[in-house]
Amino acid sequence: MKERIRTLWDRLFYRPEQLQPASYQTTITEEGQSPYRAHLRVEPNGMGILILNAKTVLHLNRTATEFARYLIQKTPEDQIAAEIEKRYRITRDEAMADYHKFVGQLDALRLTPDLDPEIYLDIDRVDPHSQEMSAPLRLDCALTYQTSGGASDGVTPTDRISRNLDTEEWKSIMQKAWDADIPHVVFTGGEPTLRPDLAELIQFGENLGMVTGLITDGLRLAETDYLHHLLQSGLDHIMLILDPSESQSWEALKDALAEDISVSVHLTLTPSNIAALPKTLERILQYGKPQISLSVESRESKDLLATGQQLLTTNGLSLVWSLPVPYSANNPVKFELENGHAEQSGAGISWLYIEPDGDVLPGQGINVVLGNFLNDPFGWIWSKAKEYTHSK
Repeated sequence: MKERIRTLWDRLFYRPEQLQPASYQTTITEEGQSPYRAHLRVEPNGMGILILNAKTVLHLNRTATEFARYLIQKTPEDQIAAEIEKRYRITRDEAMADYHKFVGQLDALRLTPDLDPEIYLDIDRVDPHSQEMSAPLRLDCALTYQTSGGASDGVTPTDRISRNLDTEEWKSIMQKAWDADIPHVVFTGGEPTLRPDLAELIQFGENLGMVTGLITDGLRLAETDYLHHLLQSGLDHIMLILDPSESQSWEALKDALAEDISVSVHLTLTPSNIAALPKTLERILQYGKPQISLSVESRESKDLLATGQQLLTTNGLSLVWSLPVPYSANNPVKFELENGHAEQSGAGISWLYIEPDGDVLPGQGINVVLGNFLNDPFGWIWSKAKEYTHSK
């Protein structure tokens, strides 16, 4: 009887010790499949960030993180079964069924075309921005504040930018980010396609193992050779700032959605264009089904976001809120629909924003300089970011 009570107590209240923070990476080769790269970052809370093929960031709960570590370390299955059986007080058959299910999920995701750059796989239902992390999940890099039409006074914050970093300096920043276990970089601006070294920077990120994204007005993406050059360099996802009145913008969207890459579309809602939104969405759906990002020009127009969200739901389109948008003539402002705050909850926690001269802000439009990513140690910048977020 005592043994039965102890077993029941163990099953109800036993909690295995979580993994310690660490990083693991390898190339995995399975019979009959193409090799793929995997990079795992274990957080202080035992959860994990897994990068597949420098293409997708997967957020894992504690158990999935342990499975990912076994996979990357190429642990023999009999050892996996024994350790899971001991840690979780389950049978070996149950242990291996759970492990094989996880591996099958990874294979299915890895082979899915146009995969989103960020996926939450079996993550506990908590606010992803509320957890203590060893480093942000993403850097938003404003390569330039120059825009396709030319930056007018008062539009882009060029008055506080001392200079534009060169190619090697941006590579140094990306290397420092990768060494700090930051898995994802997004190139924005201004208009990043005006930088002649954009493809070179994307290729550098690909070689490191980073997930790379691009936020653009899309005008250069209508040039087929240029679009293919970016894709061949390793670009993983695109946000296109759509101008419904610009035919070249529609051509760029059509061409991008035809490729094997995740695409999202940003729309700035105004009192003058909200009535045309149903037709705009109808035309977008003729080319594909991208995620949609919304912003408004001012706080006074924030109610338009609820209207936009309802139209997206009606058309079966999903929203993405966490990416910035380039500074432009409208300099749009994003809001959280739930509370109307212009500043998103992940700024300074899940992502940092780097200006063209290397200065680091918690997020786009938040004029608090945390340091310079090129010149200051990452640990010092990260401590400043945490001080900022804890003081809010």
